[in-house]
Amino acid sequence: MNDKRAPDVAEPSGLPETGGASAPCPGYPPALGESRLLTEDELRASLACTLENWDGKSDIWLFGYGSLIWNPGLPTVENVRSRVHGYHRGLYMWSRVNRGTPEQPGLVLALDRGGSCAGVAFRLAGQGVMPHLEALWRREMPMGSYRPAWLPCVLADGRRVAALAFVMRRDVASYTGKLSEATVRTVFGCASGRYGTTLDYVQRTVDALRESGMRDRVLERLLARCA
Repeated sequence: MNDKRAPDVAEPSGLPETGGASAPCPGYPPALGESRLLTEDELRASLACTLENWDGKSDIWLFGYGSLIWNPGLPTVENVRSRVHGYHRGLYMWSRVNRGTPEQPGLVLALDRGGSCAGVAFRLAGQGVMPHLEALWRREMPMGSYRPAWLPCVLADGRRVAALAFVMRRDVASYTGKLSEATVRTVFGCASGRYGTTLDYVQRTVDALRESGMRDRVLERLLARCA
């Protein structure tokens, strides 16, 4: 969880319809190589590093920009519309399990450098939060494709907080870079994984953002052109 202020895809360029998965698309599927899951020790070390300046009792803010908006999966004290600056949302990560397979990778949203991003800030009670953060790490960091970061976050009511967010790493194989609409259209037409299709994932995120009053028009236009 992933409004962007730096385009995540090119604007319309007259690309012909590909017919979804039936037409071959240059560069898809990508050559991602072998994947490796982080061990429990590595996940714990990553979480500990992220929390090294936390006092162990204060509430924690978490910034959701994708599926966390409509499926946070952990108890929250407060949910507030918010925005982070310096990063934007886009389909920047290949998914080989949740929304695709190694043979037909799907796409999921990630934060990449530039622009800004609207999302939902969740306040987590500091007391008893560790089991929930451990579960969050298993969900978001299984292969270490994100960089956990504390981002300056402006809440809808004007408060400013440091919110934990998962930022895309550009040095990993799962980073897509800028994709053509033909590739996105192909993925929408064929990619499906453990939790369903890439298309459903994007549609649910678009719907959740719209219902929250934070429309992502770039993502909406991409969905309209490529679905």
